[in-house]
Amino acid sequence: MDLAKQAKIVDNIHDTLSDFIGTKIKVRANMGRSKIVENEGILTQVHPRLFIMEIERKRGRTARQSFQYADVLTGMVELSRDGEPIFDSFIDDTPIEPSPENVMLFKDEVEEHILS
Repeated sequence: MDLAKQAKIVDNIHDTLSDFIGTKIKVRANMGRSKIVENEGILTQVHPRLFIMEIERKRGRTARQSFQYADVLTGMVELSRDGEPIFDSFIDDTPIEPSPENVMLFKDEVEEHILS
């Protein structure tokens, strides 16, 4: 995916999240080393490259947490509202089907290697 397309997607994420300011959103963030954090909170602010949520903690305390739009783009942060994801996957994980002529070339190479 080229940089211009990524920048446009990040701008679209920003614009979409602007509509959700003040609403409760669930965040599932991959923090690395097999650590996944799930929180629910209110989206309070959106900035050009990140957004801020107010997360409810134990005993009525709140904490602010910020996330980058790039992490939403790469799938490191997933956002949902009422159990439905706000964004679909931006990265296409479907395998690329090889063209028939490339398969035949590979098949010929394997047969030659086996015969020799």
